Amino acid sequence: MAYVKERIYESMFIIAPNVPEEERENLVERVKKIIEERVKGKIDKVERMGMRKFAYEIKKFNEGDYTVIYFRCDGQNLQELENFYRVTPEIIRWQTFRRFDLEKKERKAQREKAAAEATESSEGGSED
Repeated sequence: MAYVKERIYESMFIIAPNVPEEERENLVERVKKIIEERVKGKIDKVERMGMRKFAYEIKKFNEGDYTVIYFRCDGQNLQELENFYRVTPEIIRWQTFRRFDLEKKERKAQREKAAAEATESSEGGSED
């Protein structure tokens, strides 16, 4: 069984509502580019969740445009992504964390697949 060096991460960020839609799209593309080039990650999925109301005011805003990106990387260069979020004033909140549950599901699926292949090859070899 192969050890998976890549870890699965989820990064959620909120763009200020006063940013025009075209700039929001560009910002999402910039985040994707940073993940691929600086963090050296591979993007699995991008979810644009749209405008949502906050439970409390954040930086004088009551709502924001949510985006969630799932990606894989070894975790060495995640600080590059955090630095980008920190210096970009249009991004008013962010959080990146490792998804252990998704990694566990993936490892389990790999084990089941390997077991099924081993069963098939042992059954196929015993036929006369």
